[in-house]
Amino acid sequence: MSSEDMAQDPAARAAWLTAELNRHLHAYHVLDAPTIPDAEYDKLFGELQQLEAAHPELVAPDSPTMRVGAPPLGQFAAVTHAVPMLSLNNGFTEEDVENFDRRVRDGLDAVAVDYAAEVKFDGLAINLRYENGVFVQAATRGDGYTGEDVTANIRTIRTIPLRLHGDKLPAILDVRGEVLMFKAEFEAMNARQRAAGQKEFVNPRNAAAGALRQLDSRITAQRRLRFFAYGIGELVGADLPDRHSALLDWYETLGLPVAKDRGVVRGKEGLLAFYAGIGKGRPAMPYEIDGVVYKVDRLEDQRALGFVSRAPRFALAHKFPAEEALTTVQSIEVQVGRTGAITPVARLVPVFVGGVTVTNATLHNEDEVRRKDVRVGDTVIVRRAGDVIPEVLAVVPEKRPTPEPPAYVLPKACPVCGSHVVREEGEAIARCSGGLFCSAQRKEAIRHFAGRRMMDIEGLGDRYIDSLVEASLVHSVADLYKLTLDDLLKMKRLADERDGTTPETVKQGKVATKWADNLLLAIEASKRPPLERLLFALGIRHVGESTGKTLADWLGKFELIRRAPAALLRVLPDIGGTVAESIAEFFAEPKNQQAIDALLAAGVTPQGEHAPKAQLREKLEPVKLLAALDIPKLTEPRARQLVEQGLTFEALASRRTFDVFGLPATVAAALEAWMADAANRDALLRLDALRTELLAQVPEAAESVEGPMSGKTFVLTGTLPTLSRDAAGAMIEAAGGKVSGSVSKKTSYVVAGAEAGSKLAKAEELGVTILDEAALLTLLGK
Repeated sequence: MSSEDMAQDPAARAAWLTAELNRHLHAYHVLDAPTIPDAEYDKLFGELQQLEAAHPELVAPDSPTMRVGAPPLGQFAAVTHAVPMLSLNNGFTEEDVENFDRRVRDGLDAVAVDYAAEVKFDGLAINLRYENGVFVQAATRGDGYTGEDVTANIRTIRTIPLRLHGDKLPAILDVRGEVLMFKAEFEAMNARQRAAGQKEFVNPRNAAAGALRQLDSRITAQRRLRFFAYGIGELVGADLPDRHSALLDWYETLGLPVAKDRGVVRGKEGLLAFYAGIGKGRPAMPYEIDGVVYKVDRLEDQRALGFVSRAPRFALAHKFPAEEALTTVQSIEVQVGRTGAITPVARLVPVFVGGVTVTNATLHNEDEVRRKDVRVGDTVIVRRAGDVIPEVLAVVPEKRPTPEPPAYVLPKACPVCGSHVVREEGEAIARCSGGLFCSAQRKEAIRHFAGRRMMDIEGLGDRYIDSLVEASLVHSVADLYKLTLDDLLKMKRLADERDGTTPETVKQGKVATKWADNLLLAIEASKRPPLERLLFALGIRHVGESTGKTLADWLGKFELIRRAPAALLRVLPDIGGTVAESIAEFFAEPKNQQAIDALLAAGVTPQGEHAPKAQLREKLEPVKLLAALDIPKLTEPRARQLVEQGLTFEALASRRTFDVFGLPATVAAALEAWMADAANRDALLRLDALRTELLAQVPEAAESVEGPMSGKTFVLTGTLPTLSRDAAGAMIEAAGGKVSGSVSKKTSYVVAGAEAGSKLAKAEELGVTILDEAALLTLLGK
């Protein structure tokens, strides 16, 4: 078309230029077969830009000028996927592949199955939506159900057609695929970063992820991103091909880029051969991959196999082995997790492994450090397990320095807060005991404290907790009760600034305060919790609703509970040695005591306190308490042997030899060794003093009135049709029964409602009687 024709019909000229430029783009970026010199392409592109500037109404949705980037966004909008973007199950060995093939054949009752095999890109999953052939939206995978709208950024990727090829196009087509960066373009980009004195990117995947997370798509446009289609979401107005391989062929006819490294293979032999071939050619590929993907080729067979959890039964991601490298351990430090878990971490001489420069590697726990015998100065083999988490695989003994460095010892105090570190018997993980004080655990402690079944602070959700802690307005649970309206408004303002959002009300010069007023009222309302809920809210390990209620029922007062040693707690019903030690350790930590004192000073007052239970008198018998001290070899019969000879706790603490009481020599020796420790003797005297104090408060035993459910233990799970868990529990207890939080052989009944989980499965495994709500009411005579 001549320039005179263009002046007479600019719309026709714009349409022609758009189609012509898109044809050249597809040939260059997708087919790798340029059809026009760059200078000629630039000339046509400039002409289209001038034409669209003069006639903005002529800008088509698929105009190549739309790829240069748009002004910055405030934030990414949420997008709900019409069809969920589910993940794949992983396989790492030949056995995993054989098992996958066997499960597929069994599910289809087939002798052999055809599979579509393709490379597994190391990029980011994206959903592209086309309406009547025109690209309208792009969204990230997100959680599989809701992603982020990255349409403006995806428009800048030249391999993605803004209008599909062909005449008969579907009304709606969701194309699933991967956004990535080629190795050569990644290296060129890093060269530019170095030349500009800027930080380099670690690997192509991180660079691609950073590009897609740009709010300014003009920055994304400067990164040479690519896209490959490999799946489908929603389809309306067209027939779905009958095979996955045919779907990818159809995509090619539509102008969508599809990886050439794909094929259809038969049976496990074909799968493994494809995997081996791709692995051999992997170094020469233009992009990074971390494995291959197998999918049952016939879509009808895919539908027949269905899904398990959030992954399809008809597909498997066969990952390549983790890459390994040698480096040196510079130091071993510990990290404190949000629940107090203490994890040793090796600080390493930086080493490039698996596409990433690794400087730290997990050592998992103290036992693992000792098993591998990792020491400072050692040369170690580092592996990126699953291509994600760096770990120390093994030590190279012959490279150990001399003199030999000392073996690793886990610190006794938390490096964050100084609280003592505890490790329960039978557990591999050590933990910081300062749950209420430790800043590493602060958010989790507050989140648990405010929960519905704990202090029930309505409106104090995760986002507000995170923002309050990050704004340094809350350092402990007690600080919640010091918050003012100004504090909450400051928190909201700082959070909005952090997130780059400005509420409409603020833009209009108004400040909404109703939410803050409501939150302050909810915090104030939580100051008078039942004692058992306060105990649950403190976040003591192993203490749930049931244990909190046992403590409240039997000891009655918070001050008594927080002073109770493990030996006293062990004699209470359903509190075993591990739970007793955990409770005592928690309250023995001075920093937790400080946090509790601050909480009480802030006005938190437990409700329902009372004298210790009358039946506690029996539990306080010297024989039971002496046996509960967990002195090696001192069983309850041996403890009775001592008590019957008139030995008081004070007399026992003052003795150093016990071979005159008729005890076996081994028992007497163990008792002597235990009493030789001054701390043990002091614990015995303190237990005796507390016993005396409790006996003075315990009422005389009243005649017990047993209910119809006395001696029966119930576990509640799931959602009941009409009763809340609290209401059901109250009915059970009124009938003399006990409500427990876990299922065991001693459980009498499990009451199961909708969405009952692992507790129901455990009950079925143990043969425990299962009731629904109606059966429970019948049993209780309601």
